Amino acid sequence: MDKKKVLIVDDQNGIRVLLMEVFSSEGYVTFQASNGKLALEIVRSETPDLVLLDMKIPGMDGLEILKHIKAINKEIKVIMMTAYGELDMIKEATDHGALMHFTKPFDIDEIRVAVNMQLRGGESGNWYAIGS
Repeated sequence: MDKKKVLIVDDQNGIRVLLMEVFSSEGYVTFQASNGKLALEIVRSETPDLVLLDMKIPGMDGLEILKHIKAINKEIKVIMMTAYGELDMIKEATDHGALMHFTKPFDIDEIRVAVNMQLRGGESGNWYAIGS
């Protein structure tokens, strides 16, 4: 089975590094982008299974990036991250296909569990199943 791919899009280097470490250790192939242009290049070339996307990125905001990602491949799952409680933007992101959002500072375990649920589904509960 191919390893699942996660793309982390955030203009803050510290957040990208932290999330790359977390998801690499979970067994995912990880990519990072600090801006929308680079993020969309990675989406086109690598077809990630899931994108963790910051709402506020200089140049091209998260909503614009989300719309482009969905135009390229609507199967790609997107989870938004925001430092702001902008309910209208969050609602618009959901309307455009974002699965959920996390408000910064987020609980790293919550985001890890959410990504695992999206990419592995109920599979994680079957790890300990023993064939009879």
